[in-house]
Amino acid sequence: MDNSQKKLLLSLARESVAAAISSRRFVVDSTARLPQEKRGCFVTLKTNSKLRGCLGFFVSDEPLYKTVIKLASDAATSDPRFYDNRLREDELEALEIEISVLSELVKTDDPLSLRLGVDGIYIRSGFQSGCFLPQVATEANWNAQEFLSYCCSHKANLAPDAWKDPSVEVFLFTADVFSEKDFA
Repeated sequence: MDNSQKKLLLSLARESVAAAISSRRFVVDSTARLPQEKRGCFVTLKTNSKLRGCLGFFVSDEPLYKTVIKLASDAATSDPRFYDNRLREDELEALEIEISVLSELVKTDDPLSLRLGVDGIYIRSGFQSGCFLPQVATEANWNAQEFLSYCCSHKANLAPDAWKDPSVEVFLFTADVFSEKDFA
């Protein structure tokens, strides 16, 4: 994906968030060259470097631009972690938007083979699951074991060392991560 498409996706995400939190209808300019590939992605919203919403899909049947628009709106209005403290219009100026476009998930039998800062993780055991984007490990300054353990305990509601259990599935993925700061 080239930089012009990344900038366009970031612009669509910002417009979607602004419309969602002000209850306006958002209409996409149909003349733009919109990214059509069907890819999973996450949209992360922060104000003053503090998380204000983050939602995503590992796969999508929709074109990427539609997925970004939906996730940006939902991250601003429906992230359950912020149910009592939704994003407000007065935060828009300080809002930082980051998009992570994902590769396919690849199951691994060697979770410690993950590359910190490059691979994200998705851990699943029965109906319990959790994930961390690749950038989380470096932002938190975690080693591989900490990355896996925090995902198990804080995201999947599993024991911290559940990733060592052969019945627990661990998947790796990469992401093309970009934010408005990259184009400032």
